[in-house]
Amino acid sequence: MQKFIADESLWELFPDAAIAVLSFKGVQETKELSEQEAIEVRQLLAAANEEANKYLTSNTISQNAVPAAWRAAYQKFPTKKGARCSIENLLKRVLKGNPVGTIAPSVDITNAISLKYAFPIGVENLGAVEGDLRLGAMQGGEDFLPIGSDKQEPPLPGEIAYYDTVGAICRCWNWRDGQRTEVNDATTEEFVAMECIEPERIDDLRTAMDELAELMTKYLDAEVVAKEIITKDNPEVVIA
Repeated sequence: MQKFIADESLWELFPDAAIAVLSFKGVQETKELSEQEAIEVRQLLAAANEEANKYLTSNTISQNAVPAAWRAAYQKFPTKKGARCSIENLLKRVLKGNPVGTIAPSVDITNAISLKYAFPIGVENLGAVEGDLRLGAMQGGEDFLPIGSDKQEPPLPGEIAYYDTVGAICRCWNWRDGQRTEVNDATTEEFVAMECIEPERIDDLRTAMDELAELMTKYLDAEVVAKEIITKDNPEVVIA
C-alpha cells in the first residue's frame, strides 16, 4: 500500500489549502488516438486557451488574481530565486498571445484542465516513487536532479516540496519536477496533484478533478485508483 500524505508543516503555512489528488493505473501514454479523438483533444486545448482569458484582467501578469495568490504563497517559504508557480507560466503564454500548443494527448489534457480552471497541475511517474509520496517542508539538501539539467539542485531548508524516501520530486511546491519521476512513454502508473490555495474556489477544484479523471479514462484508457480532495482535516489518501 502506498499513500500520499500532506505533512503538518504544509498546513501550518496553508491551513485553508486543498489538493486534488488522483492516481491512475493502466495509462497508455503512447496510445494512438483515432482521428476524431485527436481532433477532440486539440479542440479541448484550444478552448481552454480561450477560457483562460477570463483569469487575465490585467496586462501585467502579477496583477491577475491567480498569479498574485501564488506569488504571495511562495513568499511564505524559501524558494529558488525566480521560481514561479506552473499555472503562472501557462497563463503568461496566453496573456502574450502565445497559446499553449499541442504536445501529446496526456500533456494536452492536463494543460487544458489547468488553463480552464487556473489551477497548477503536476503529473509524476508513480512507478518511480519510493515509499509514500509526501508534501511538506524539506530539511534541505535532499536529492533532486531537475528535468533538463545535469547537476543536482537540492531544495532549501523549509522549502515546500513533494518528496519520497529517496529525495525531492517537485521543488517549490509546484515549480519544477525532477528527472527521477518524470513521466515517459513507458509510464503506466501516474500520480496527479492539482493545488488550490483560495478557499472560495474549492468547488471549482472538485469539478476540475472530476473532469480530468473522465478525460484520462476516455482518451488514455486510464483506470482511476484514487480521487480525493486533500485538506487539513483529510491529509492523506491511498494512491496505490
